Amino acid sequence: MRIPIVFAIVALVFLVGVSCFFIVDEREYAIVTQFGNPVRVIKSPGLKLKYPYPFQNVLRFDNRFWVFESPSQEFLTISKKNIMASSFLLWKIEDPKKFLQTVFDKKGAESRLLDILSSQLGAALGKVELTAFISTNSGDYQAETILAEVAKRCQEIALRDYGIFIADVRLQQLDFPERNRDSVFQRMKSERGRISMKYRSEGEEEGLKIRAEAAREKTTILSEAYKVAQAHKGEGEAESTKIYAEAIHKNPQFYQFLRTMDAYKAFINDKTTMILPLDSDLFRLLYDSSYVYGEKGGDGHLK
Repeated sequence: MRIPIVFAIVALVFLVGVSCFFIVDEREYAIVTQFGNPVRVIKSPGLKLKYPYPFQNVLRFDNRFWVFESPSQEFLTISKKNIMASSFLLWKIEDPKKFLQTVFDKKGAESRLLDILSSQLGAALGKVELTAFISTNSGDYQAETILAEVAKRCQEIALRDYGIFIADVRLQQLDFPERNRDSVFQRMKSERGRISMKYRSEGEEEGLKIRAEAAREKTTILSEAYKVAQAHKGEGEAESTKIYAEAIHKNPQFYQFLRTMDAYKAFINDKTTMILPLDSDLFRLLYDSSYVYGEKGGDGHLK
């Protein structure tokens, strides 16, 4: 009779002892509650000790990062344009006790995060134009700065109110509502057409300026070239005249002979028949060489 009682007592003591120990994994936080009230927060992993159940109990929370994706929502820009935006954020539990007291679990946390993200993103989009997120002009694009400010505001609120740390906030999709997407695209098309015409007009104007400048430079270059050419031509003619004068001075009869032959080449060929009087210069030239070179001297040479 005593043996079963002893075994029962030993088993009860063992169970009570086992319930006093618990292990905290490195991927989780643990909160020891006493009659439902949190009395101790444990963030370090290892073997821990507590009072046996039902005096104290252990609640565990995952301490890893979670990704929360918000559904697509409609917002207004500062110019009252409707846009659809969806985003996501990276979060984790920072203060397990406050997390337990305010949101209790992951589902409750994501519900609060959606409220925070929607309000802060809506406020940010309502202060800027759509070109701050979608633009071909690098000066208008401000998405990174705006999202950094949204992340900062969400982080402050979530940590202060719910013990949640938000690491980053990003846009997942940005679009127009289906009901007015066509009209928006038409306005964008018209705007791009206007800009295109402006660029074409400016390009044509600039082209006319360039062509006029090129024509002016061409005229200047040709004028300068003609001036230089005329100067060289004048110098050449002067030099030619000088050479001719020197040649004539040395042997005027031979020069006259060459000039006469050049003149006759212009109108005489192998089919030309001429009847010349005896006193013509050509007849004398062909008949008597002394007409050109002069009389023979006593030594037999031409004078």
